[in-house]
Amino acid sequence: MTELTLSPAAAAGTFTIGGDLTVNRMGFGAMRITGPGIWGPPADKAAALATLRHAVELGVNLIDTADSYGPYVSEELIAEALYPYPNGLVIATKGGWERPGPGQWTHNASPRHLAEALEGSLKRLRLERIDVYQLHMPDNAVSFEASMGALARLREQGKIRHVALSNVTREHIERGRRIVPIVSVQNRYSFADRESDFIVDYCEQNSIAFLPWAPLGQAKEAHDAVKKVADEISATPLQVALAWLLKRSRVILPIPGTSSVKHLEENIAAAALKLPQAAYDRLSSVEVPPASLRG
Repeated sequence: MTELTLSPAAAAGTFTIGGDLTVNRMGFGAMRITGPGIWGPPADKAAALATLRHAVELGVNLIDTADSYGPYVSEELIAEALYPYPNGLVIATKGGWERPGPGQWTHNASPRHLAEALEGSLKRLRLERIDVYQLHMPDNAVSFEASMGALARLREQGKIRHVALSNVTREHIERGRRIVPIVSVQNRYSFADRESDFIVDYCEQNSIAFLPWAPLGQAKEAHDAVKKVADEISATPLQVALAWLLKRSRVILPIPGTSSVKHLEENIAAAALKLPQAAYDRLSSVEVPPASLRG
């Protein structure tokens, strides 16, 4: 296999997670390789498997997933497509959010459930240890310290290399770090959705990786602005949005997802896109209402 560092996903450089996992900054999010509504198997399983394999061929060596995607389907497809895994491939998965049915998401970050969820992920991914295991979302019915303590114990047992967080506040990160080292944070973030701006800054100050989801944002104003820049520099809107993220901070590791090889290639090409400073500044100045205030 071609060295991952010589491929398209490496064009934006690398970042070392937790001091020992060096990855190309353009990763891949494996949520959308499942069925409609992130439920069940994909409509075209062959295409999903081909997309995963081609991502690695393009130099992606960070794949983000979760046990709730499908549920279980995403992890199973990753193993089917890529096992035995190439050297250097980092698979980050999550636990603590369950899927009892289509369109339903329920919290369960109890210590017992997290231990069971981890065992399930290890089995489906055919791994003896998860490189990066993320608490998918804090559970208001469970002490956050209890959830983090459970992950710390699983790390001590050698079943997790590094602990990470998703959908959290800065307070969560600081509380978590008192219990166990936190190597990455995954929150919704884009040029048009900067509610986590100060969290990105905090992560940069502490060399914690930041994995943004929803890179295009949700507001119409955002889509109009990015389309204008994309037309000016002959790129796609998503490529521009990803390039903005890469320019925003050295710790940002975008993880765009798709179940299409064509779209995958377009996304990974964004690693080499140099966004002009003026365009970056224009996008950074886009003002849209917070997600909590949008209809």
